[in-house]
Amino acid sequence: MTADKEKRRVISREAARKRRQVESEVFRDLSRLLPLQPSVRSNLDKPSVIRLTLSYIRMHALLKVNFATEAETSQSVKYGDVLEGGEEVCDGGQDGGEKETEEATEEASGETQLHLSTLEGFLMVLSSEGDMVYLSDNVSKYMGLTQTELMGHNIFDFTHPSDHEEIRFNLQRMSEGVWCGATRTFVLRIKSTLTQRGRSTNLKSATWKVLHCQGRVRVCSAPSAGSCLLLTCQPLPLSHTLLSSHTFTSQHSMDMRFTHCDQRVTLLLGYSPVELLGRSIYDLCHTLDTDCLTKNHLNLCFKSQSVSGQYRMLVRGGGYVWVESHCAVIPSVRASKSRFRSYQPLCILCVTYILSGVEEPSLLLSLDQTINRYLS
Repeated sequence: MTADKEKRRVISREAARKRRQVESEVFRDLSRLLPLQPSVRSNLDKPSVIRLTLSYIRMHALLKVNFATEAETSQSVKYGDVLEGGEEVCDGGQDGGEKETEEATEEASGETQLHLSTLEGFLMVLSSEGDMVYLSDNVSKYMGLTQTELMGHNIFDFTHPSDHEEIRFNLQRMSEGVWCGATRTFVLRIKSTLTQRGRSTNLKSATWKVLHCQGRVRVCSAPSAGSCLLLTCQPLPLSHTLLSSHTFTSQHSMDMRFTHCDQRVTLLLGYSPVELLGRSIYDLCHTLDTDCLTKNHLNLCFKSQSVSGQYRMLVRGGGYVWVESHCAVIPSVRASKSRFRSYQPLCILCVTYILSGVEEPSLLLSLDQTINRYLS
């Protein structure tokens, strides 16, 4: 009786070992189908293989639905023409077609890397449920987390809880078919394992990094593909290098009143730095763009960094110019070094980029534009 039990145990262990071998072989075959480097595939565990496979299938469905018509048209033109009798005459062989496909893929990959390097950010595709269907491979440069570590996960698992309502609002409106084709812009905080010195830490020690996200909703006709949100994500603060003379810096109190402004503003807007001290930036903003500045102001108060988007700033003497401000909340410089008053107040630092020339130069939209406004 003991011998029979031992025999059954041996048979059971052998069957379990074979099942594990078959399962491991299935996962190895599945990982080989993923469009990843061999060094990356070899380090994937089974849950990661399943997660990345599902993401790849969803991304493939999105691309297939949106570009099926273009691919069919391109293929018919490239490989042959249909005769009146219904016969197809091929211009080239299969080998030539594969070679041209490889060359086109390499060229497209080179262009993609060029675009990503000039973007100063990374690409992200979100489903209507918030799943990160795709991220560009340069995401690790900004977040410390690799493409394979993030793809397939839900964005709510990596973003600040205070930003979930805004993200959920955008995703809900997307699923309802609202804002289709319209540009969406918002700021969120996401986990980053990069330290200030550029070193990588574990996820438990991750800090919050502010991202400026903007993109469009893409609606797919096939129900299996669904809709997605295509975003370009740029970490803040952006590079504040003064690239040209069409840029000026300013410092504001927390209610956006000027406390300092450099001399460039005189050449660009006509105001002297002394004239602007104590005045609110809302006084120089076009009335129709105050909502843009208000949203930027709220992002600064809650998230410490923000990008205003394009708005119109009034020019002294008449007219306006299109500008964009990159802002951050920083500690204000104090002249006093008293131990009893160690609290350091906050201020807002803005770098404003002039995007256009003066439009409607003969139009006065505010008393602040008049020449004699500051002479009294």
